[in-house]
Amino acid sequence: MRAAQVVTPTGPSAVELREVAEPTAGPDDVLVEVHRVGVSFPDLLLSKGEYQLKPEPPFTLGVDLAGTVVSGPGFSGGERVAGVLPYGGAAEVAAVPASAVFRLPDSLSLDAAAAIPMNYLTAHFALAERGGLRSGETVLVHGAAGGVGTATLQVARGLGARTIAVVSTEEKGEVARRAGADEVVLLDGFKDAVAGLTDGRGVDLVLDVVGGEVFTDSLRSLAPQGRLLVVGFAAGQGIPEVKVNRLLLNNVDVRGVGWGAYAMVRPGYMAQQWEALLPLLESGVIDPPIGATYDLAEMDRALTEVEERRVLGKVVLRVRD
Repeated sequence: MRAAQVVTPTGPSAVELREVAEPTAGPDDVLVEVHRVGVSFPDLLLSKGEYQLKPEPPFTLGVDLAGTVVSGPGFSGGERVAGVLPYGGAAEVAAVPASAVFRLPDSLSLDAAAAIPMNYLTAHFALAERGGLRSGETVLVHGAAGGVGTATLQVARGLGARTIAVVSTEEKGEVARRAGADEVVLLDGFKDAVAGLTDGRGVDLVLDVVGGEVFTDSLRSLAPQGRLLVVGFAAGQGIPEVKVNRLLLNNVDVRGVGWGAYAMVRPGYMAQQWEALLPLLESGVIDPPIGATYDLAEMDRALTEVEERRVLGKVVLRVRD
């Protein structure tokens, strides 16, 4: 079968489409015929050898996938499903732990399904589990035109929050608006813009996938008892540091968000999350924006788009029709 593989972990240009043996499913695995693969930021880090997981090359990329069941415990052949893996999904067939396979509503396309698992489960974990989001609160979302950003806007809206999207360009602002943002502000001067939108109070939650220079102004944008959720460092400007006296001034928190480290060692947790998201999927509140669609052989190109931060929404790879 065909698979998008890292042979040498030197970045997107070294990713190759190769012929490999089909995986052997374990007793707790579901064998999935993959139709679509969602390209994620961990795929980029894996291609560069910079992710916390460092599999021995050659290995197959692919965190998010959607397709149909071949066989597996608890599922019938032909069922439409989405799945999530640490890596290994960017192939014609994937073996996925049954606990990380989710049945799809009839209304959901396979393209959309491949854009959901990691981003939307991360957003739900960040907002509900780590952020303690309550209906009526205000959420500020950095990187709001990207995959995790748009997911956070939609999940927050589904949980009853007001959302403010932070973007670097007007074009990205339109993506955030279509994803459901209540307000959109540009990155340059966002702190003052947020103060104006909240009458100086600040926001209850900040979700930060960017890091770098925006971190301090994000802290300053928190309302009393606000929470800053650290999801990633896409800006590539290094990992920011916290002067802890800032936390005392308004009783604010900085909280890490490591969805994979939490969910993948707690059997049943991802299924609970999927059940919580289903009403939002069925109502259309969750409608992942697809920024671009490529063939499986173009994984290198797709990862370059992610690396250069040109992606608006989620990139999806076609594996088969």
